[in-house]
Amino acid sequence: MKVIFLKDVKGKGKKGEVKNVADGYAHNFLIKQGLAQEANQASISSLEAQKKKEEKLAAEELAEAKNLKEVLDTITVELVAKAGEGGRLFGSITTKQVAEELQKKHGIKIDKRKMELVDAIRTLGSTKVPVKLYHDVVATLTVHVKEGN
Repeated sequence: MKVIFLKDVKGKGKKGEVKNVADGYAHNFLIKQGLAQEANQASISSLEAQKKKEEKLAAEELAEAKNLKEVLDTITVELVAKAGEGGRLFGSITTKQVAEELQKKHGIKIDKRKMELVDAIRTLGSTKVPVKLYHDVVATLTVHVKEGN
């Protein structure tokens, strides 16, 4: 019997796949548990429509991410921190502080977890912070740390 998987089933198929499985397995387990539905003409056409909708959404997200990348590449976020001799900071600048400042000054909200900063910023000056916006879209945000009181 042909079924469309509604959820991932380990060893059998992933969500959205159409596969042939044993009749008993389909009726007694997959359909009963809500993991799959019978593949008839109506369900196959609705699956195709859903896939087209998801592709369109993904394309819109990619375009949005590329636009945001262009904006972030030109922005410099300035932060003020206390520093000691040699430009070393007392403490450090974290991605949370960078995200908050970006939101406050430029109105751009980015999740701190998308900033791929290996280690917190511990010195004065400019630092390039990579920001992963989408699968293949990585923007570079410049963070400038100035000495303050």
